[in-house]
Amino acid sequence: MRILSTPTPRGTPARPGAPAPHGARTRPGIPASPRTRVDASRWPDVARVPGGSPLRTGAARWLVVRALAGLPVRLELAGAPVAGQAGPLLRVHDPRAFFRRIGAHGLIGFGESYMAGEWDADDLVAVLTVLASHATSLVPRPLQRLRGAWTRRRPAAYRNTPDGARQNVHRHYDLSNELFALFLDPTMTYSSAVFPELPATWPDLAAAQQHKIDRLLDLAGVGPGTRLLEIGTGWGELALRAASRGARVRTVTLSRAQRDLAAERVRAAGHAERVEVELCDYREVTGVHDAVVSVEMIEAVGGEYWPVYFETLRRLLAPGGRIALQAITMAHERMQATRTTHTWINKYIFPGGLIPSAEAVERSARPAGLRVEADDGFGEHYAQTLRLWRERFTARGDDVTALGFDATFRRMWEFYLAYSEAGFRSGYLDVRQMLLTAAPAGSGDTR
Repeated sequence: MRILSTPTPRGTPARPGAPAPHGARTRPGIPASPRTRVDASRWPDVARVPGGSPLRTGAARWLVVRALAGLPVRLELAGAPVAGQAGPLLRVHDPRAFFRRIGAHGLIGFGESYMAGEWDADDLVAVLTVLASHATSLVPRPLQRLRGAWTRRRPAAYRNTPDGARQNVHRHYDLSNELFALFLDPTMTYSSAVFPELPATWPDLAAAQQHKIDRLLDLAGVGPGTRLLEIGTGWGELALRAASRGARVRTVTLSRAQRDLAAERVRAAGHAERVEVELCDYREVTGVHDAVVSVEMIEAVGGEYWPVYFETLRRLLAPGGRIALQAITMAHERMQATRTTHTWINKYIFPGGLIPSAEAVERSARPAGLRVEADDGFGEHYAQTLRLWRERFTARGDDVTALGFDATFRRMWEFYLAYSEAGFRSGYLDVRQMLLTAAPAGSGDTR
């Protein structure tokens, strides 16, 4: 198996199941040498500390130490006295490697250094929340013009062409249904829940996911006889709940693993006559539908294809139909600043992904003849959802190992879940449910 586009070690099976290599049962958070922990054939960029120039490494050290000194976070460099008076503690076990990675690769190097075990935190989410809250001021304004020296453009291979989109989806969603089942609730829903009250607990999650789905189905006006199209099947919970309302559901996905399990769940629930699960690109869908629902799928479309996405939604919508979207968003200026940047999340978690702004959704929908009728944000609920997933994933680390995923993968996913939670806790990210309808002819909304 190719784990997030990294090579599979020689001699290991194509899918998880073999014993994890190189000390995979080491508990996360325990300092270890990246040279002995990281499998270089699977994680070449993590196993290899970049050479880098002394100038870039020194500049990275100066910038990081200077930035953290002005934030509510403490810093410990290889056992030296702790700098800072308040806040969570960031422990750097190998300062040389840590600053060389950041000097060479910026924030990608920061994440790879965590994967390599070169730094830890007593509260990872708290550290990342502080950094996300001050993301626009970490680098002095005069030096922000040099940002290009530490960033790279997204690889052309990540473009969401029909073939590229299939490969991008495969790298994340086809990892292993068993892996996702370890930390998701029994509904197998991999998007933000909406809780009746906060903070939330694990027993609240399944019902909160179903409540989120019901809000979307209500927004789209789904009821008996509705011809519903779902773009992005997940593992089938939304299709099941729509079918239980009497709707006729067509749901499409590019993930074979998700398609197979969703179809199995549909059959087990007795809804095979009402639900059709297809392995299909949204651009290839035909027909006319009374309602379209898509949950946190627009983030995988890619900015250059947003116009195509909304043109497709409009083409598939019957007169008087309704479109309900759930989308992660960020501020428009932040999206503009990062839309062509190669990030750690792109490299290791969601190749080809781009989080839109609410403004970008409206601007992209308008030329297709669609307008936003309602928009409801609830980012704090995603922070709680991610916390529950992260706690579950961490608690079941031995089960992750038993599936054949090594210690570097585990640290990568702990960082991903904590990084995402911090984004919502800080307000850097939001999540919203949006209703779109066709703009009346001559309304001026189709410019």
